[in-house]
Amino acid sequence: MRVLLLQAAVFWAGLGVASAVQSADIAPGLPEAKVIESESGWTYKAAPYFWAAGLSGDIAQFGLPEVHIDSSFDDILENLDFAFMAAGEARYDRFSIFADVMYTKLGADANTRNGILADSVDVTSKTFAGLLGAGYSVLENPSGHLDIVAGVRVWSVDTTIGFNGGLLGGREADDGATWVDALAGVRGNYFFTPEIYVTGWGLVGGGGADLDWDVSLALGYRFTDTISAVAGYRAVGVNYNHDGFVFDVVEQGPIIGVAFRF
Repeated sequence: MRVLLLQAAVFWAGLGVASAVQSADIAPGLPEAKVIESESGWTYKAAPYFWAAGLSGDIAQFGLPEVHIDSSFDDILENLDFAFMAAGEARYDRFSIFADVMYTKLGADANTRNGILADSVDVTSKTFAGLLGAGYSVLENPSGHLDIVAGVRVWSVDTTIGFNGGLLGGREADDGATWVDALAGVRGNYFFTPEIYVTGWGLVGGGGADLDWDVSLALGYRFTDTISAVAGYRAVGVNYNHDGFVFDVVEQGPIIGVAFRF
């Protein structure tokens, strides 16, 4: 199974990622002299993005044997049924509030350990991951900023696993779980020129999951004061194991996004 949260911008958004943080900084900050503020002093960003993430790891449900997935992002694209990803940020002086949302529905092929219990395994997975957090800029100058951030991520995963051939041939089961993790880390950006910048984030935490992490690094280009684009790489890992439901996966791959400032 390959899931997810595919998750830019951060992905970045989404950011991260979040993302971010993951994904939230896919809509990066502009140098101080370039920032367009509203009358209230707030700036806002919205960034739809796409994360072509491959998936590797182990999943299980109802106490059935774990199945292993190891798929590259091109396999994900072949089996993707639906995906939605977006990130946003509101910023005032050194303070920021950000969000990142990812939803994916996809089908995948998997296998059991040593291929004894089943000749092949069909997996359908629906995954939602939503991150909400806040940050404070500890380093800030006209070329960029570095924020300390913290937030919560809600996961909701539903998987259907069908076994073909072998000892478990013909068996199919559907199971799911919803949980919340707390995350903390850093995110920031730096402008090399008024148009070209680098942006990234790193988050780690846990709660419902034993471990939840998100990292990303991307290169961006500012076309105008209100429109930017980014391209980079993002990786997200989560290890959840409760009541026979196992979701221990790493998703990673390229991410692209467009950010709108208003």
